Amino acid sequence: MDQAQELDDLMERMVANYLARNRAATVLKAMLDETGVGFSPLIDHVTIRTFDIDRGAEPFVSLGYAYEETLQYADWYAKVYRKPGYPALFVDQAYPDERGTTSIIPGWVNKFGDKVFHHVAARVEDIDHAVARLKQKGVVFAGNIVGAPGDHLRQIFSSPEMVDGQPFSVLELAERHRGYLGFLPPQADSLMKSSTGR
Repeated sequence: MDQAQELDDLMERMVANYLARNRAATVLKAMLDETGVGFSPLIDHVTIRTFDIDRGAEPFVSLGYAYEETLQYADWYAKVYRKPGYPALFVDQAYPDERGTTSIIPGWVNKFGDKVFHHVAARVEDIDHAVARLKQKGVVFAGNIVGAPGDHLRQIFSSPEMVDGQPFSVLELAERHRGYLGFLPPQADSLMKSSTGR
C-alpha cells in the first residue's frame, strides 16, 4: 500500500470513529449527504489531544504531514502540521511543567487517549446561517461565535458530547475569509474554555 492510500485510510478510520461518537457532526453529515457533498470535503482541520505532541503527530508525519508552526497559550500549546490536499492537523498538549497544571488536556487524554479526534472543524461559508440551521436540527452550541463578522476567522464549538459525565468531542464550525488558513491564538484559547462542558 502506498503512503497516500495509508493516509487516506488513517483519516477515514479516525473520521468514522469521530462521527460514530459525535451527534452534532452526525447531524451535519446527514444534511451534507442529502446534497451529495458529504462530510469529508468540508473538513478544515482535525485536532488531537496528547501528552506528547511529537509522538501524537507521528502517524501523520510518517505519512507526509509536515510541521508548520507552534502556538502558545497560558497553560497549553499546540503544533500545526499540514499536507497539501488534506485538512490541517492541530495537535495540543498541556505544558509539561508547572504552567500546565491548570490545563484541561491531561484529564481528557487520561480518559479518552490520544488516538481519537477531540474535534473536527467543518469549514462553512456563513457561520451564522450554519449555526441557525443546525440549531433547528437540535444541535446545541457552547458559547457564542468567536470572531466578528468579516474577520479572517470566525469559529464556534458545539456543546461537547458527554461520556461518563465528562466532555468528550465537539464539532467546530469555521468561517474563513481572504484566504486565511491560520489559527488565531486568542480565539483558540476561548474555544478551549468552551469545550469543558461546564
